[in-house]
Amino acid sequence: MYRAVRGVRVLSSRSLLRKSLQNRVVTVSVTRTFSSQDSEDPPAPKDSEEKTLIPTANDAFNGHPGLAHIHVPEFFPTVPCIAVNKNPVLPKFVKMVEISNPELIDLVSNRIRLNKPYVGVFLKKDDENTSDVVSDLDDIYNIGTFCQVTEMRNVDDKLRLVLLGHRRIKITDIAKPPESKKTEEKTEESKKTEEKTEEEEEKSDSVEYVVQVETDNLKHDPFKQNDEVKALSGEIVKTFRDIIKLNPLYKESIQLLVDSGKQIIDNPPHLADFGAGMTSADGHELQRIIEECDIPTRLQLSLELLKKEHAIVSLQRKLGQEVEEKVNKMQRKFMLNEQLKIIKKELGIEKDDKQALVDKFNDRIKDKTLPSNIAEVVEEELKKLQYLDSHSSEFSVTRNYLDWLTCLPWGVKSEECYEIDSAREVLDRDHYGLDDIKQRILEFIAVGKLKGTVQGKILCFTGPPGVGKTSIARSIAQALNREYFRFSVGGMSDVAEIKGHRRTYVGAMPGKLIQCLKKTQTENPLVLIDEVDKMSRGYQGDPASALLELLDPEQNSNFLDHYLDVPVDLSKVLFICTANATDTIPGPLLDRMELINVSGYIAEEKLAIAQKYLSPKSQETTGVKEINLKISDEAVLALIRGYCRYV
Repeated sequence: MYRAVRGVRVLSSRSLLRKSLQNRVVTVSVTRTFSSQDSEDPPAPKDSEEKTLIPTANDAFNGHPGLAHIHVPEFFPTVPCIAVNKNPVLPKFVKMVEISNPELIDLVSNRIRLNKPYVGVFLKKDDENTSDVVSDLDDIYNIGTFCQVTEMRNVDDKLRLVLLGHRRIKITDIAKPPESKKTEEKTEESKKTEEKTEEEEEKSDSVEYVVQVETDNLKHDPFKQNDEVKALSGEIVKTFRDIIKLNPLYKESIQLLVDSGKQIIDNPPHLADFGAGMTSADGHELQRIIEECDIPTRLQLSLELLKKEHAIVSLQRKLGQEVEEKVNKMQRKFMLNEQLKIIKKELGIEKDDKQALVDKFNDRIKDKTLPSNIAEVVEEELKKLQYLDSHSSEFSVTRNYLDWLTCLPWGVKSEECYEIDSAREVLDRDHYGLDDIKQRILEFIAVGKLKGTVQGKILCFTGPPGVGKTSIARSIAQALNREYFRFSVGGMSDVAEIKGHRRTYVGAMPGKLIQCLKKTQTENPLVLIDEVDKMSRGYQGDPASALLELLDPEQNSNFLDHYLDVPVDLSKVLFICTANATDTIPGPLLDRMELINVSGYIAEEKLAIAQKYLSPKSQETTGVKEINLKISDEAVLALIRGYCRYV
């Protein structure tokens, strides 16, 4: 396909050229770069390549000083034969070709040196044949284009030519290339060498190529500017304009020729060639335009090609619009989804998608002080979460694991209070009597005030049920301004209740100590482990052995929960245990704790407890006022003797 593009001058008519050259000799040179090649044409030359400029009659309008006198002859019978495939050269169009046959290169170069830069370009019948010469005239169409070489470049072992088509020609016969003169005097040795060379050439060059042909000008049939020709010409121009509207890329190449094209319209042969050359038709369809001598038929063929081109351009535009609409629809949907996410986030109804989860976990830990090893684990799990499918089981496991890992109070502690007077007031308010127990607790707090911390001591209150062991632990937590957490190990036989389950199990959870940290949101709570004397052991492990690590001040700074699988510092936690008897507590565990015996109360103390604590609490619970009910001391003593003998 040959397109007239920006920078290419196309003559409006042959008569205009003849008139402009009449009675004068044109001396011009071609210095413009032609860019009419299609995908089959060779690439643009580099500046370093050898370049020869040949003057053309087409440059008569430039007034440019030339390199040599040139005149395009009206009849030039013998021309070099250049065979091209897929796309022929139409008159007044430019094409760049490359020739590699040495004989053809020598012939064209000699013609150019003799100031005869003319060649014949003919289309090959086989599109797969890429050679620039043929061995038989039957391999090419006998009608082609008489072209002028406007530029020549040597590229490696090839010769690159820029050709400008002038007129149609027809092959009449094969012309023999001129033979070079040979030296008459030759020595015997040179003759023998030449004979050997000729024998080798005969073997290697057994095929003779057609490099030069005899031609005759092919003129179109006479025609009249009747209504049919005018209608075809007008329809071609109208189709031009329709194509320009659909594809502005054609505008630069044909807008000028169409808008100022009264001369083109008045020249139907040139208009037909120009219309065909602007299409993407294949070479054989363009060859029909070249071979057609009847001008109305040629115009009809050109109009058909233009209509096909218009349909192709329309389809391209339709496809482009569909793709653009699809892209715009996707972009619009994306923008609406993003806005919807922002709105849901502002309203607090954002769905639990991956990014929301990552943002939630990052917000949890941004104000916490995570140890370096914990931070690495969190970052690795967050990256893993982003690549997992939200419907997979691994996604749920990772999400739950991050939920536990980020909700722990890393670096968060409650401020402790070591005021002795305040602690005494709390103990007296909640408990009556127990002076020796209160004194020991105050001593414990006093030592903590001197040391700055109460960690390192494990207290264990022993005594019968109901003497206030659990309530004393709660009062100590209030006195020290610590969060309070209680869990009972009575009847516990599963070590996972303390050490946690492994994440591979369905429904796995951390142990009680990790649950305590999550609930209290502080690293230094007071944890009451109740009923340590009633633990059992089974096939799921020995909880008493697990408590050995938990209650050892030297080991609990790196407590390893099976679920979290990262070390957790429990050294700041104050542990207090309770037991009814010490006989069933394992010896190694008993050695970890400081025993404080909470014995029973005497009758007078029980009476005072009933009057000051139990009776007001019972009246408040039942809604009975004091004026409606009066309990005598004898009734209370009867209750003490009959129902409280173990306390």
